[in-house]
Amino acid sequence: MSIAGNIAKLEERIQKVCDAAGRKRDEITLMGVSKFQPIGFVEEAWQAGIRCFGESRVKEGTGKFEGFREKHPEVEVHLIGSLQRNKAKAAAAFFDCIQSVDREALIGELEKCAGEKPLPLLLELHTGEESKSGFAGLDELFRAAELILKSEGLRPRGLMTMAPFTADEKAVRQAFRSCHLAAEELKKRFSEAAWSCLSMGMSGDFETAIEEGSTLVRIGTAIFGERY
Repeated sequence: MSIAGNIAKLEERIQKVCDAAGRKRDEITLMGVSKFQPIGFVEEAWQAGIRCFGESRVKEGTGKFEGFREKHPEVEVHLIGSLQRNKAKAAAAFFDCIQSVDREALIGELEKCAGEKPLPLLLELHTGEESKSGFAGLDELFRAAELILKSEGLRPRGLMTMAPFTADEKAVRQAFRSCHLAAEELKKRFSEAAWSCLSMGMSGDFETAIEEGSTLVRIGTAIFGERY
């Protein structure tokens, strides 16, 4: 099936789960995870309606989307992969949002690099395997949120998580539910900030994520197919 056909099928599935969960389709952003994909595939996804893309590496993302952004200035490009501090400056200058903020030291580095326009950030909550990065719980999230809110150049947008890679749907659902509950606690504690974005769900679990409150699903394989 073509990329456009894959996206049409995804839209049907998203609409179906939204109807069942009592949610509106426009509450959810469908991100195309374009890491390792050629720019031609990105253009196909754009023509089929995708307006937000996710890249995992700073150099690849900037190289791929620099010219694309000139052609399509309304595109949003998010960094969703782990960010090293020595690449924070390049990331802050190029990406529309950093979703993978997983430690306090990175917040400090991004603050140094932020420009006149505030840089949106998502705090990554650890809900999966031990090998995954992210803040471990509410205390760590609260400290990170305080750091962001003290900065004039940074803006919190919400939370991101990766559910455990398992066939156990209960474990996956619990991961998403934990992230949603953490976001609600952040809203209570820091009501002056916007915590509206919940980046949860990928090709294998996005329907469960939507049921648990996701507002942005990160879809790679189900749009572009398997990488070779």
